[in-house]
Amino acid sequence: MEQITVLIADDHAIVRHGLRTFFDLQPDLLVVQEAASGEAVVRLVAEMVPDVVLMDLVMPGIGGIEAIRQIKRTSPQTQIIALTSYHDDELVFPALSAGALSYVLKDMHPAELVEVVQKAARGESVLHPRIALRVIQQMQNAKRGLPDLFTQLSERELEVLRLIASGLTNAAIAELLVISEKTVKKHVSNILSKLHLLDRTQAAVLAWQEGVMGKGRHDSRLGR
Repeated sequence: MEQITVLIADDHAIVRHGLRTFFDLQPDLLVVQEAASGEAVVRLVAEMVPDVVLMDLVMPGIGGIEAIRQIKRTSPQTQIIALTSYHDDELVFPALSAGALSYVLKDMHPAELVEVVQKAARGESVLHPRIALRVIQQMQNAKRGLPDLFTQLSERELEVLRLIASGLTNAAIAELLVISEKTVKKHVSNILSKLHLLDRTQAAVLAWQEGVMGKGRHDSRLGR
């Protein structure tokens, strides 16, 4: 029987040890390495090309999301399972968009996790029920049209989105709106979370594509 090679990425040693101990009891699984940071898992995947990576999303360094993105560029055949304690939208959609095949929570039974790994090796996705519901809702929103997503943004968030799309930095937006740069960063984070986007570049492109720049609320300070 050909074993499924697995790399465990988690910044907590006790989690890595617990997973490895259980996986070592499975005849078809072989843990080839462990990683405690985003940079480490990317480097180790490039060296070992495992079949499956178990990836915690809240990792030191570049973080889990960026690590997933880099892994898929380095080793497209490696399947990634996001294994985390979080089911918030700001992690779910970026992780799946970055290339994670499955998204499961750490409260699942170890035997169930083994099945998730086995399915991942076959290219089969597994989503926690709460995550699957979010994905379905996102698909339904997309069918109704992307502009519906913008109704989730507050007046100020729409204002910030237009300024992002105009090419302004956080510092410039803060100065124009007479708010702190920290507040601007919070608005940007909320915008990306609500629109399920990875970065401000995607937000700017979406704003232009969907006509947000030329519709709706005007503000004399912005010359509209």
